[in-house]
Formats: sequence, C-alpha cells, structure tokens
Amino acid sequence: MAFLIDTVFDSGLTVLDTNGTQLDITTSEISSWASLAAATCGNDTVNTSAPAAGTPSGRGVTIPAITAGSVTDTVTATHWCLSNGTDTVYAAGTLTASQAVTTGNTFTLDAITITLIDAVSV
Repeated sequence: MAFLIDTVFDSGLTVLDTNGTQLDITTSEISSWASLAAATCGNDTVNTSAPAAGTPSGRGVTIPAITAGSVTDTVTATHWCLSNGTDTVYAAGTLTASQAVTTGNTFTLDAITITLIDAVSV
C-alpha cells in the first residue's frame, strides 16, 4: 500500500480549483481542447472549491451546481467537461443522466465532485 500526504493530492487538485473556470455540457467525452468545440452544447462559468477531504477517502474538489447554464446547440448532452475556457481541458466525465437541450434555453446540473482516493491495501 502506498501513502501520500494530503499536500500531494492538493497540489494536483489546486490546478482544478485555480484554473477550472468553465463547465461545458457535451455530446461526448472530451480529452483535449481541440475536441471541445465540436462537442460542446452549452456552458457556464464555475468557481471550483478548494481541495478538501474526499469521500470515501483522499482529497477532492467540487464543481458547484449550475442553475442557469447557457445552451448553445439543440442536441442531447451526455457528458461534462471542466476547462479554463480558452485552451486547456482539465477533467471530463459522464452526466448522471443525459439531457435533451435546445439552443437559447438554460440547463441545470448537480454539483460534481472530483476525488483522488487514498491507496487501499488488498
């Protein structure tokens, strides 16, 4: 089993907290800035939390719930993507449930927690 102090986890998570300022909903999982433009269907500015205790262990950051994100395409959103809004994707994942969205409307999204879990012995 490996051991890492919280500072090690926090160093990586601080990048998300400091630089993750835009949350997009997308039609596929995004792994690069170049792929975001073709897949985004809406976005909102976010203020990710500072690193804190994770669940069930480790450390994590939370992207707050979105109540009025701007929809920019009429499609079905299936994923989310956290970026700096200009040139870097930091994290992406699958939505709990897909959402049909329509250009000009708004979208809502529950808070998303990104957790680095402590190592476990087996």
